[in-house]
Amino acid sequence: MSEALASSNTDINFALIRKDFAILHQQVNGHPLVYLDNAATTQKPQQVIDAVARYYQLDNSNVHRGAHALSDRATADFENARRKVQQFINAPKAEQIIWTKGTTDSINLVAQTYARSQLKAGDEVLVSAMEHHSNIVPWQMVCEQTGASLRVIPVLETGELDMAAFASLLNEKTQLISVGHVSNALGSINPIKEIVRQAHAVGAKVVVDGAQAAPHLTIDVQELDCDFYAFSGHKMFAPTGIGVLYGKEALLETMPPYQGGGEMIEVVSFEKTTYNQLPYKFEAGTPNIAGAIGMGAAIDYLNQYDRPQLLAYEDALLHKAEALADAFDGIRRVGTAAHKTGVMSFLMDGTHPHDVGTLLDQQGIAVRTGHHCAMPIMEQFKIPGTIRASFSFYNNEEDIARLFEALNKAKMFLC
Repeated sequence: MSEALASSNTDINFALIRKDFAILHQQVNGHPLVYLDNAATTQKPQQVIDAVARYYQLDNSNVHRGAHALSDRATADFENARRKVQQFINAPKAEQIIWTKGTTDSINLVAQTYARSQLKAGDEVLVSAMEHHSNIVPWQMVCEQTGASLRVIPVLETGELDMAAFASLLNEKTQLISVGHVSNALGSINPIKEIVRQAHAVGAKVVVDGAQAAPHLTIDVQELDCDFYAFSGHKMFAPTGIGVLYGKEALLETMPPYQGGGEMIEVVSFEKTTYNQLPYKFEAGTPNIAGAIGMGAAIDYLNQYDRPQLLAYEDALLHKAEALADAFDGIRRVGTAAHKTGVMSFLMDGTHPHDVGTLLDQQGIAVRTGHHCAMPIMEQFKIPGTIRASFSFYNNEEDIARLFEALNKAKMFLC
């Protein structure tokens, strides 16, 4: 192991961590799997899989109001997972943690409850040019519904937000800013605390898409002072179909329910329905109980390690891969922000990203190719998409070596 990587893991046995992820120990197309698609979804440690299986094997029951032991156990685990999320992001209260289907669902909830009830013609919503489609389209929809305008924060050629342009866009019409904490397409880490400070100075609220940040960074919503923070379980070693919306309590209290049905009510009659208290007024219907329990198990898994050490190891892998890419004749990296994590996007001269991805897959290398649900930034860079290798703490130097061996073969075949 290189000196850079060794210096980042003095207390953590990363080879042992890798054994927790059974899916990594398989052959794909006759080659050992190298999984470098972590920005799309992370793999699940055995502890998370066991927690989900245990719920279905021993405690499978609906939560809340059950008059039997299985429901009591399921409810206790479900609500305990909510408290684990609260602590994970340092939210003041568990009631500020709303279970959703994922980041997309969380952002749509804010758009269709808070924003739709607050925005009016002449108001402005700001998003950045590097956003994932799920942090663009919901705001386009709510602007169409309310007459508000959507304005775009420019992105520099390095993949960093143009903060001078951001400051110039802020005015008394600005009501809401929604921006990613970490770009899924470029890996750029955005200065959320400064964005929030400037936004609050003009009275605007801030929504943060934390889908790519939660697996890597330590999140403290009170320090950030953001108004809403959204992230997904499946990108941080938990099951698919479960996500989180954090909101400041005063805002959540004023927001109308997102959907109607069971659980989100207090009293129903044909004359009038009164809604449940936080967080339940936003959780209509039977929730993803197993997903929430799996999310709690994923947080337990992460919390057994020093997370700054995990991040340092991941960043050392990223820096090693970037150095090899810069030395590789014919590779151009896309996204060279000074502060980034997890993602290396690149192009190979004379090839299409999809063709390179197909040849890598034939050699057992899993990467993602295309626009990564971030078409506007690809259009700005005048490219069809990129090849994206994304890293987690269960990756290692051998994975990087295998990636570049495969890229050499792809170059010989395609160029």
